[in-house]
Amino acid sequence: MQVPVELFGIPRQRAGVARTTSEGVCLGDVLADLAERFPSLATACIEGRHLRSGFTANLGGDRFVTDPETILHDGDAVLILSVDAGG
Repeated sequence: MQVPVELFGIPRQRAGVARTTSEGVCLGDVLADLAERFPSLATACIEGRHLRSGFTANLGGDRFVTDPETILHDGDAVLILSVDAGG
């Protein structure tokens, strides 16, 4: 499944893009895909199929998740950001 991904803060700086898409049925699939395509993002934010400490994912602006087995559904967008990001 094609999933839209938005990156904020350090993840955006490391990837060099604000938005992209990824393939996956769960969060871990998306993270592994992003790590392969954006090595600098992986070095700073992703370890295997997990987010490194200090980073979190948000699904569609509704809920924060870190479990790589979190299933993604049609219409989900993944946002990746530092846990200390805020406004």
